[in-house]
Amino acid sequence: MRAESARAESVGAESARAAEFEDLRPLLFSIAYRILGSVSEAEDAVQDTWLRYEAAGTSPASPKAYLSAAVTRVSIDVLRSARFRREEYVGEWLPEPLLADPYDDPARSAELADSVSTAALLLLERLSPLERAVFVLREVFGFGFPEVASAVGRSEAACRQLAVRARRHMDEGRPRFEADRREREKLAGRFFDALREGDVEALRDVLAADVQVVGDGGGKTPQFARAISGVENVTRLLATTFPWFFRIDVTIESHEINGQPGMIFRDRDRKVLNVWTLDVLDGRIQMINSVSNPDKLGHLGPVGDAWAVYREWNAARRP
Repeated sequence: MRAESARAESVGAESARAAEFEDLRPLLFSIAYRILGSVSEAEDAVQDTWLRYEAAGTSPASPKAYLSAAVTRVSIDVLRSARFRREEYVGEWLPEPLLADPYDDPARSAELADSVSTAALLLLERLSPLERAVFVLREVFGFGFPEVASAVGRSEAACRQLAVRARRHMDEGRPRFEADRREREKLAGRFFDALREGDVEALRDVLAADVQVVGDGGGKTPQFARAISGVENVTRLLATTFPWFFRIDVTIESHEINGQPGMIFRDRDRKVLNVWTLDVLDGRIQMINSVSNPDKLGHLGPVGDAWAVYREWNAARRP
């Protein structure tokens, strides 16, 4: 009877710990995603954290602090190895698109929204792994310095210095966005309509004078050889290229992506081809970020053959 009772208690404790972990999973993913800029790597980091937690068999006083520190350490290790791969990356590197942040904290909604944008994640790429982790834990999620120090394995004094440096770097290049969500969505709707029609004047009306288009195909899909800059160049590119895609049954869906207006391109079989996010300021689109690398789109559903679509598009344009 004692053995059965002990087993039952053990199973109950394991079940409770698993339930605690699931409750904290959204937070853990959100921390890992901001450190890594990758949905797939963040999911792997969270799963690795669970395996370590399960194997340790510990019952910490604060599961939130314990697991947040654990996923941070895992993410720092992943980021250090990922940096070498990103240095050899073909073309521009952009973060993996995130449709919705699973973690919500009304008390820190502004920090959470700002930190998940493509522009903010690219700024975080400039920081060292430790600076990035300290900034995310302290500035985005509001952890105290004792918890931050425990997570990154540095003294509180060192973490304060890391936080100051990280905050300075982020403030120097901090992106500005249209604050009114409805205005952003309205402008994005006008842009999508103009894109479908190839309406040159309507496109000029919604694009900033120094607008840029940046593409990330990872060398695996048709993509711009370099960033396209300036309203005339970008307008010409969009107006002469995209109406033909719609004629071969490519569709676009409006979505909020990384907290900003965005769109998902799909082929006629509803497979994902490309994801765009738009940076909006002062009533104009300042930046269009395009992610078509299939390795970065799998979490959104089945991925289409971008090269096959490109060949069909090319054939459709011929007289």
